[in-house]
Amino acid sequence: MPLWLDLLIRVAAVLAGFLVLPLVVGQAEHKVMAHMQGRLGPMYAGAFHGWAQLVADGVKFVQKEDIHPDGSDRTVFRLAPMVALFPYLVVILTIPLGPNGLVAQSLDIGLFLVLAVLGIGVVAVLMSAWASANKYSLLGGLRGAAQLLGYELPLVLAAASVAMAAGTLSLPGIVEAWRPWWLIWQAPAAVVFFVSGLAEIRRPPFDMPIADSELVFGYMTEYTGLRFAFFLLAEYVGIVVIAALTTVLFLGGWHGPYAESLGWLWTLLKAAAVAFVIIWFRVTFPRLREDQLQRLCWLILVPLSLAQLVLTVAVRSLL
Repeated sequence: MPLWLDLLIRVAAVLAGFLVLPLVVGQAEHKVMAHMQGRLGPMYAGAFHGWAQLVADGVKFVQKEDIHPDGSDRTVFRLAPMVALFPYLVVILTIPLGPNGLVAQSLDIGLFLVLAVLGIGVVAVLMSAWASANKYSLLGGLRGAAQLLGYELPLVLAAASVAMAAGTLSLPGIVEAWRPWWLIWQAPAAVVFFVSGLAEIRRPPFDMPIADSELVFGYMTEYTGLRFAFFLLAEYVGIVVIAALTTVLFLGGWHGPYAESLGWLWTLLKAAAVAFVIIWFRVTFPRLREDQLQRLCWLILVPLSLAQLVLTVAVRSLL
């Protein structure tokens, strides 16, 4: 196959996943929350099991007027939603879907790149908060910055544990080195990574930056129409990315029966199960207060991830 055609196919596949998978997660969230909370609307829009709910939301966003607040920095204000989306697109490029090179771009330092790029999310939060010229947006942005900077540490430490266990920073290499008994050995790191990932994408119960009961809608208060929709899309892409990374790092990725032919299916099924848990958390747990959120990070997750690193070093030295 010519290089240009191979590159074109990979880029098209990544863009398709980037655009389609978040919509699937969004539709699933409508249905899961409708069943768990007895919501009627999402179950009837478009007749058959509410299939048109997501379409209705899209039409609603398109029809809304694009408003810029007085005193806002319009350039930064417009760029913030795109900056929020960009890191996740880069991360999806490096996530292996199956064996035998079924990945858009395999890198020897893939995990390092993923962790570095995910940190850009705080820039989008601060851009939208400052450019909105709104005190509620600014407060939400400062909360978001404190949250994202704090939870970066346990996220990185948990990922470092599994990378140390596998002996590589390559995401396909980590999946290849994975063994079923890691489900027990690396379980603390998996919990830390998952919880920190929820905080990184600001999903409930870690949604203090947008706390609607206190800050209207935080750093997204002044956004309307498609720009607001882009922020929501970034949230759903974040769910896909965190679910996929949890699957690749801690759940064995494509490992399963007939992995050579069905490995991609196992990856998708595991990621879907993790995404379901993320949605379940939104329905189940109330929002954490700021002090509770920081206490969880610094007094529980960071010590737990450090202890996991010590355990990983000990086990690796014995093997």
